Amino acid sequence: MPRSEPFDVAIIGGGPAGLIAAETLSARGARVTVYERMPSLGRKLLMAGRGGLNLTHSEPLDRFMARYGAADRIPPLIEAFPPRALVEWAESLGQPTFVGTSGRVFPKAMKASPLLRAWLRRLEGQGVSFRTRAEWRGWDEAGALRVEGLPPVRPDATILALGGASWPKLGSDGSWASILAERGVDLAPFRPANVGFKVAWSPLFAERFAGTPLKPLALSFEGRTVRGEAVVSGYGLEGGAIYALGAPLRDAIERDGKAVLKLDLAPDLGGDTLAARLARPRGGQSTSTFLRKAAGLTPVVIGLLREAFGGALPDDLAAAIKAAPVTLTAPRGLERAISTAGGVAWSAVDEHLMLKAIPNVFVAGEMLDWEAPTGGYLLQACFASGVAAAEGCADRARSRLSANPRGSISPGP
Repeated sequence: MPRSEPFDVAIIGGGPAGLIAAETLSARGARVTVYERMPSLGRKLLMAGRGGLNLTHSEPLDRFMARYGAADRIPPLIEAFPPRALVEWAESLGQPTFVGTSGRVFPKAMKASPLLRAWLRRLEGQGVSFRTRAEWRGWDEAGALRVEGLPPVRPDATILALGGASWPKLGSDGSWASILAERGVDLAPFRPANVGFKVAWSPLFAERFAGTPLKPLALSFEGRTVRGEAVVSGYGLEGGAIYALGAPLRDAIERDGKAVLKLDLAPDLGGDTLAARLARPRGGQSTSTFLRKAAGLTPVVIGLLREAFGGALPDDLAAAIKAAPVTLTAPRGLERAISTAGGVAWSAVDEHLMLKAIPNVFVAGEMLDWEAPTGGYLLQACFASGVAAAEGCADRARSRLSANPRGSISPGP
């Protein structure tokens, strides 16, 4: 886009998708203003980085793509802005990265705050303007954006990057859904993703082991097995391995009222090896002591085995340890979810992420109906969709300005 023909873009939402869209557009000559309802920018990014900012993942791209729901629409976005590009972007901000033992990619500083500070400095240097405490309330009858506390805003184009419906205290509460629905935008219902599941533990087990990790661990459901880590909570189970199976578990509960998850509590031991160890004489050892010494089971694992089988351990202990059944009864609610599925349906946007019902309005980030487990996949797709929406917006603006160089791009609504 020639800088002699700038165009105005309003970006609603100051999270990763909105900010990378602002960077992309301002680099192409647009005058960009970011409107954020919260007092400061990037709040969910900062929260995500409290335990170490997991930017992306280093696994091969074909395996990476398989982590996403909406699999036919997400891959082109990530191919255009792959993990390598996200790493190079972070390092261009003076934030070198490293690959952890799990393949996850982190900035060496681990925290999100140094990266966010450097990013905001870059955006300010590119001329991006920010309006905080500026809540978007849709459009007025003339098609201008309604932003609380401001006169009507009339950009040439708009990018919505308002997040899903998780973490409402940080600004993404899904309240935008009713605004878009009134404009004829197709929406999918919000559903919790990357969230724990409820299990009817006995009060004694829940009280004793809440907060205790289960590792090593392999979980199986509907023919898929995931190895990783989970944590016992007072309400049930949570953790990365649970999140990786979250979508099929959630779907099964919606369909059947429950989901029976099989836990391999000794994934490093083959079934025959485990059976041979458990066939040794116990002598005067208690069951717990014998299981700890023969199979390396921790107290929480032994307790979970008893929970899985109604209190009494079965005769075939090896089989029980390799496939302990745990019944999940419900996912936790949206307010407890790390992310959400649902939102703007893919049928509602074109290949450039522009809303079909509202021309010149684009959508990015978690507003779109996709989901992925934790491990860097969430941020990667937010960044990639933000870049895609910005590129689509810029290309459309360039085309329309070329056709009408003295006119402006009329707002969509």
